[in-house]
Amino acid sequence: MPKNKKTSSSSDSDSDSGPEDRNAPPAKKSKAGKEKGANESTSSRGGTATDNPKGPWTIEKLRQVRINEFKGRKMVDIREFYEKNGEILPGKKGISLHIHQWKKLLELAPEVNKALGE
Repeated sequence: MPKNKKTSSSSDSDSDSGPEDRNAPPAKKSKAGKEKGANESTSSRGGTATDNPKGPWTIEKLRQVRINEFKGRKMVDIREFYEKNGEILPGKKGISLHIHQWKKLLELAPEVNKALGE
């Protein structure tokens, strides 16, 4: 009788016997495309609006504001970055705002400042 025809029991672990019954993992895509995109967005590091009017703008250290495009829509990306192998890469901590959300945030800024006591 084949192994897969056994009756089930609580101690049986034939369902996960090892690599022979698993599919091979899909091949990873080359990093050439990713690195090219990352290099384009990190080519100008930090600075003020006078350095590069289209950003990125550094808030402090590796926290930056950038303008990105996603699915054909421009977005304001406020994100924490990290350095790896001499490259500045985007981290998980951050937020991307659509243009209308960014404009609404700017409208709310005076109220937020007032609540902060500034």
